[in-house]
Amino acid sequence: MPPALPQLALRNAAITFGGKPLFSGIDVTLGRGERVCLVGANGSGKSTILKALAGEVELDRGARFLQPGLRIGYLPQNADLSGGGSVAEYVAAGAADAHAEDYRVAWVLDHVALDGSRPLATLSGGEGRRAALARTLVAKPDLLLLDEPTNHLDLPTIEWLEEELAAFSGGILMISHDRAFLRRLTSRLLWLDRGRLFERDGGFHGFEQWSQEIVEQEAAEFRRLEKRLETEEYWLQRGVTARRSRNEGRRRRLFDLRKQKAESLKARGRARLALSDSELGGRLAIEATDVSKSYTRPDGTTLKIVDGFSTRIMRGDRIGILGPNGAGKTTLIRLLTGEIAPDSGSVRLGIGIQPIYLDQRRQSFDLDRTLWETLAPTGGDSIIVNGRPRHVVAYLRDFLFDERQATLPVRLLSGGERARLMLAKLFAEPGNLVVLDEPTNDLDMDTLDLLQDVLSEFEGTLLLVSHDRDFLDRLVTGTIAVEGDGAVVEYAGGYSDYVVQRGERAERSQPRKPEPKRAEAARQATPPAVRFTMKEQRALDEATAKLDRLHAEIATLESALADPTLYQRDAAKAAQAGALLARKRDELHTTEERWLELEEKRAHLEGAR
Repeated sequence: MPPALPQLALRNAAITFGGKPLFSGIDVTLGRGERVCLVGANGSGKSTILKALAGEVELDRGARFLQPGLRIGYLPQNADLSGGGSVAEYVAAGAADAHAEDYRVAWVLDHVALDGSRPLATLSGGEGRRAALARTLVAKPDLLLLDEPTNHLDLPTIEWLEEELAAFSGGILMISHDRAFLRRLTSRLLWLDRGRLFERDGGFHGFEQWSQEIVEQEAAEFRRLEKRLETEEYWLQRGVTARRSRNEGRRRRLFDLRKQKAESLKARGRARLALSDSELGGRLAIEATDVSKSYTRPDGTTLKIVDGFSTRIMRGDRIGILGPNGAGKTTLIRLLTGEIAPDSGSVRLGIGIQPIYLDQRRQSFDLDRTLWETLAPTGGDSIIVNGRPRHVVAYLRDFLFDERQATLPVRLLSGGERARLMLAKLFAEPGNLVVLDEPTNDLDMDTLDLLQDVLSEFEGTLLLVSHDRDFLDRLVTGTIAVEGDGAVVEYAGGYSDYVVQRGERAERSQPRKPEPKRAEAARQATPPAVRFTMKEQRALDEATAKLDRLHAEIATLESALADPTLYQRDAAKAAQAGALLARKRDELHTTEERWLELEEKRAHLEGAR
């Protein structure tokens, strides 16, 4: 629960935007040591709440409270970098005493991988984002307000930032779409949905089930009151419901694909790459053999990107590409798609492969054209998607647009809506190899779930560069890690599988110390350290049986509560049933998490054998 005396607060706050209330009558509090996340769709007003807390915008109604003497560190979504000077000067300006903090400026710049001597004006958008983060952290604030802090950061920097924030003693309120980041760091959650603010203790963990219960309660109220609000109901069904746990069919299919990928990698280790004519004509997407690529730096030294890498990517594979910023992930994609030639080795694409790209710069739109004209620039009311005609309005609804938005100009869309339009345009293009370079930056959770749904149903091949660990875990069948100095290694499975296998690989590469002869027999008799134990198998069987039982109990309770006369006949019994249903759903969520953890370990170990 929020502290009795918050250090920073908004009370009964309201802000109007474009003549319409963005939110009204909301309360937000932040105290020392709290870890709070603020989630909601793009355009819902999350960033405006942070600006109001930081004192950057005035409230139309309500009050802002800040304990005297407290220092706020605020990371905006779009920092002002127009002041000129060097990166180090810009970062140091955020410190309480710039001269006393030179060592800390250098330390923070090293972790966000920026050269402090560079002119601020030369930074790219992503580099500017990292500079703004460094300026926020160097200030040693009492409270942190962070708007999408992980955007444009690579995985090592995200993990470093997690450690920094976990050790921070002050209060933190953050906006982020990075589920893994939020699950680790947060202990309280605020959900801004259609102008209302919902609050939950326990952080981001369990958000999907909790928000789904709120949606179901509201849907039931709508039905009882016979309100048919088409737009609202559509968002309830497609916006929030998309965040529920992945259905079992999709999960099983992903496990099967990962197992196939693991078997393919094992087979490749025993034989050189060789393809039949039938594979070249249909199954193969990309084959790379002993590929190497280097560049010469201005100082004459050589930068190795890829050194002797081989892979075979089949149609239908979904490959995630990981690595620090600057390691060469984009270069690897350009090599694999034939956009640039390797220094040595060979790359060949399967017959009929048609790539379509979404790069880090995203597509630009004519802001004066309507959504309809953007998708159908040559006119007409239909477009061809996956070889079949689709009405423009029906296709827009697939991407969470209301039919009335079809004739609006693009300039009226929010940032999240433009991201969805960009995805709609991308997947309307003909192609069977989708290449996505950092697609998750600046996308809200609704759009991320939509993107995952579209990619999960896509029957072609996917190459995906991303630093979003949860997104990779839920989507990809294999992982290619660009580790630096030319080292590129392929693994089966998603990010979590990569972490496990990378650790095992590092252990295997360590030289073993000679053991005393008297210990040899005992060592040979010791089973492998990593295995699926009988205790874990028993726990998996028990979790499976428990899931079946809980599903049946929940269905019975839901059926009873669906009877509108129950409340009239016995209000106390209805209340007891409602409370029991909530407990059963919590128990179901906990059991599903444990089942998934055990099942993923079992599947991974089977694939590794």
